[in-house]
Amino acid sequence: MTAEELPIGQRVTHWRMRRSMTQQMLADRVRRSKSWVDKVERGVRALDRYSVIQDLARVLRVDPEVLLGQQRSTPAGTLDGVDEIRAALASYDTHQAPAQEAGELRRQVGHAWLTYQHAHYQQLVRVLPGVLDAAQAARSPELLVQAYRITSSALVKLGEADLGWLAADRAMAVAGGDPVLSATAAVSIGQALRALGRDRLALAATVAAVDRVAPLRPAGESAVCGTLLLQAALAAAGCGDPRHAEELTDRATMIAAQIKRYDDVHRTCFGPVAVDLARVVAAVDRGEAGVAVALHAAVLRREAWRRLPAEYRGAYLVDVARAYLQVGDLRGAARALVEADSVAPAEVRCRPLARTVIADVARAHPAPAGVARLATLVGLTR
Repeated sequence: MTAEELPIGQRVTHWRMRRSMTQQMLADRVRRSKSWVDKVERGVRALDRYSVIQDLARVLRVDPEVLLGQQRSTPAGTLDGVDEIRAALASYDTHQAPAQEAGELRRQVGHAWLTYQHAHYQQLVRVLPGVLDAAQAARSPELLVQAYRITSSALVKLGEADLGWLAADRAMAVAGGDPVLSATAAVSIGQALRALGRDRLALAATVAAVDRVAPLRPAGESAVCGTLLLQAALAAAGCGDPRHAEELTDRATMIAAQIKRYDDVHRTCFGPVAVDLARVVAAVDRGEAGVAVALHAAVLRREAWRRLPAEYRGAYLVDVARAYLQVGDLRGAARALVEADSVAPAEVRCRPLARTVIADVARAHPAPAGVARLATLVGLTR
């Protein structure tokens, strides 16, 4: 019997075990009791609320339709190659890969960053194992931190937040006592912990990193500080602390206003428009979708919006689609998803979060224009 043919409770068990979770771990992450999870898995308690199924699917990193048995267990759009990245992270033999010239390795790392920023995730997944092997062999803390950060960001995007956290933790470990490298690694720590639903831990990690890097003066380091503040603000919003989130965002706003120009060597994309986008996403996470939609209209009028990397804009537009969905504007959600797909197709077609939003919008009768096509492209059925 395949996973799709199992009762829903057994499908929960199947995916929980695939994610190496105990019943207690799953219970903690969905804020339920272990007894509740046990009854669900045994079929004693019915799963008849879609919002609860969505919560379970988010934690298990699958689409809700997978738990409902309405699609293949390996969804269309899933990228091959994650197992190879896992193997590279698990390799501790730094002599396996021949040492490369520092210039060549720096070129490879730079190319990986550009591939990520253009949202070419399939290509990135193919090259990351080699980049990791080469960086581990070179033993350059700077390049190794960058390689781990790219890896963490890509894995979080693809729904592998546990593995993304491991890569981010490796980045923090190799950064040693360098305050700037540690701060850049902390950005990835915050992203991964937030993706795991560990907002309080993300808040503590990013605020601590801000305290270490804030005294540094160069514009690039100030941009890292500002980025950490935005991560902390999003974590505070996820914790249900809007006042703290606003305070952190205001601090980031002041830093952005002071930075006139800088070479973005740390790949933060920080600036006034990044602060505006973070305000929108934080409002979505707080459940203040009306505020988010109003703020979004102002973002689109900013010229700097179009200069952001495709990955950044695509991810943001998926969050905007969530805002429109929360206020019941299915057409607005559809427009945001279609625009995100035109900017960064892989951002929509490969990310579990985007697929869930598409599924929610596609349930309308009739589905808004463009979304039915996206639902077909990502392998969802209505």
